[in-house]
Amino acid sequence: MEPGKDKEVLREARKMRGVKQAVSTYGNYDIHIEVAFNTMEELDKFVFDEIRMLDGIKETITIITSEEP
Repeated sequence: MEPGKDKEVLREARKMRGVKQAVSTYGNYDIHIEVAFNTMEELDKFVFDEIRMLDGIKETITIITSEEP
């Protein structure tokens, strides 16, 4: 993430459809965003057309879980 963009990205991400939680983190990653969608197409749209288009985002990593607790 570009320096100084964390708070702005968090604010915008929290408004997006499908976002269950968005938090700032320490370490290798700046932000963790948990989302829930019914289809891969919805997830693709979110990642490629929404999150990656936010000003300040330089890279994303997507982890898909197999089931919810």
